[in-house]
This record gives sequence, C-alpha cells and structure tokens, in this order.
Amino acid sequence: MRTLNVAEITENIKEMCIEANHFLSSDMARELCAAAGTEKAPLGRQILQQLQENLKIAGEDMIPICQDTGMAVIFMEVGQDVHFEGGFLEDAIQEGVRRGYAEGFLRKSVVKDPIFRENTKDNTPAVIHYEIVPGDRVRITVAPKGFGSENMSRIFMLKPADGIEGVKNAVLTAVKDAGPNACPPMVVGVGIGGTFEKCALLAKRALTRPLDQVPDLEYVRELERELLERINCLGIGPAGLGGSTTALAVNIETFPTHIAGLPVAVNICCHVNRHAVREV
Repeated sequence: MRTLNVAEITENIKEMCIEANHFLSSDMARELCAAAGTEKAPLGRQILQQLQENLKIAGEDMIPICQDTGMAVIFMEVGQDVHFEGGFLEDAIQEGVRRGYAEGFLRKSVVKDPIFRENTKDNTPAVIHYEIVPGDRVRITVAPKGFGSENMSRIFMLKPADGIEGVKNAVLTAVKDAGPNACPPMVVGVGIGGTFEKCALLAKRALTRPLDQVPDLEYVRELERELLERINCLGIGPAGLGGSTTALAVNIETFPTHIAGLPVAVNICCHVNRHAVREV
C-alpha cells in the first residue's frame, strides 16, 4: 500500500491546467506541422502557418493558445493500492483546477446552473472521471474542453443492422454538420459500443490518445484511416475556408454492447486538442 497526500494531486492538476492551456502536446504539434507541409490550398497553408505562429507566441509569452480556456475534464486512473491522506480526493482535484485557472490567469467559463447561468468565477466544478486500475500509481489526464467544438459533438443510437457503414455515415454526418464551427483542423474522437453514456465517454477519452498510438484491432485501424481520408475530402479545410486538411486525426475507442444496440458518439475537438498527462 502506498500513501499519497492529496496536496500532491492539487499541485499537479494546478500545473497541468496551466500547461495544457499554453503548450500543445508533442503529438499534436507534429501533426499540425506536417499538415502545413501537405495542405494543398494556398489559403489553407497560410492559416496553418498562422496557427503555428500563434502557438509559438503563446509558449514564449505565456498567453493561452485559445481565449476559450475550456471546462476542465479530468481523467483519474487510480491504482487500487494507493491510500490518500490529507483530505478528500475530489476536493483536492477541484482545488487544483481553481488554483490553475486563477494563477494561470485563464478565462473562467463555468456557470453554476445550466439555466440561470451565474458564473462560478473559478472555473470549477471540473468534470471528473475515475477509474480504478491495478498498482500503486495515479495517472492524471487534464483535458480543458472548449465549447466551440464541444457543441458540435453528437450521439447516434444506431440499429445493429446499420453496421460499420452506419458508423461511417454517423461520423461523416457529425463532421459535415460541424463545418467551420469546430475550429478545424479538428481531431475527431469516436466511441462505439457500450451504452448511451459509455460511448460518449469513449469518444471523449479517444481525444486524449496519442495520435501516433495505433489501435490493437485491425478493423479499427482501417476505419480510422478511411474516415480521416474521407473527412479530408470534404473540403471544409483549416478554419472552414477550404482545403485538404479538415481533420488531423480520427481516434476510435470501442466497447462491448447489447445485442439490440449500436451506440456511436462523436466528440470533436479543435486544432489544439488540449491535454496534459502525468503519473504521480
């Protein structure tokens, strides 16, 4: 059994909120740079170059890479052999978000009630997903999610007979409907299977998977490849102004499901696809 003080969780989450909002992850930076070299449309290339310049300025001057610094989404993979001390874990997580957004001078975008809309003034509460895993380590993923792209996300409750072609049509429909509103080039997270809520969580988690990490299942690898190719043939392009780079990646996660259903969720993220990962 390993004992971990929750103050360490707070400090790491504070730093990760600031990190994710100022620096692109290395895999995203590589894909964006590669896209600037392969984009066919002159205006599209110019926009991609401007995005890279924006990232450079953000890192050097410690300015957020986007003015929408998002609602904090936290994935906590907690080893079952970890014992927390020094306070309640969830309070520690929320305090980390609170400090990160205050000390990082990040925009506070969370409202207390979805109808009455009073701002909480510290960007809490964060959305937290817990998973108990083997071992004595804690793996934290902080993914601030802006709502320009979040609002474009979809869930489709398909029939089993719709099959893989139905899945393809659902993803393409979501991307077409999103158009320029998701701030392309986008990353498309797809969840297939489970239940109504499980497929949405799969899609959200898929956005945090490294873009160079290959899925184990062959049909998933092929589906990612085909969908990326078809999305980039839609002509939406960088900033929605046309071009051959509408998406940088399609990441798919799957889960067993019921004999009567085929849930599919599409969680779209903009070109920054912010996330930071640490193990403590």
